[in-house]
Amino acid sequence: MITRLEELKVEALTGVTNSEDQKQLEHVRITYLGKKGPITEVLRGMGKLSAEERPVVGQKANEVREMIQQAIDEKLALFAEAKLREQLTEEQIDVTLPGHKLTQGATHPLTAVVEQIEDIFIGLGFEVTEGPEVELDYFNFQMMNLPPDHPARDMQDSFYITDDTLLRTHISPVQARTLQAAKGEGPIRKVSLGKCIDVMKTMRRILTSLRKLKVCMSIKT
Repeated sequence: MITRLEELKVEALTGVTNSEDQKQLEHVRITYLGKKGPITEVLRGMGKLSAEERPVVGQKANEVREMIQQAIDEKLALFAEAKLREQLTEEQIDVTLPGHKLTQGATHPLTAVVEQIEDIFIGLGFEVTEGPEVELDYFNFQMMNLPPDHPARDMQDSFYITDDTLLRTHISPVQARTLQAAKGEGPIRKVSLGKCIDVMKTMRRILTSLRKLKVCMSIKT
């Protein structure tokens, strides 16, 4: 059996050396190290050996198996390295090539108009202020002298979030908040321009999202 194991070792190592790809290498592995391979058959036949021969044959079989497996692992590493080199060659990037030109966007017309208006008022000495678009009913209506039962509310199909909050229908709440924060002190030179949710009927359609401008000015000192 020792002679047979040496023959199998030479055959298997030759097969590993001659393997040109992983498929052929896997075939060699299955042929010699598989459950139905000749080395496994040798191990199964050890029961017929004497007590003195069994450890010698068993040790030799394990050595042959380990040598074949090591050779297969080394060959697999060579295949992997070659594949990596091929991939790097195919995917090589020429860093000297010009890059893709990115298309530069432009400012939205509404944003451009808002910025122009704000620049004009800033030049006149005003300060730009902003307020929440989700506003309290108190600032949006009640501070405009529009109590809950006022008929003018029917003209504005307001979008309420809760009983006390809604999407603001005008910019006046920003003015109300500004005056409240000033606590009667002045002078005040504020300008507010922002989005409102209101209903405005035109000849062809109904507009719900609008932008309005509000100027708050007080010369009280």
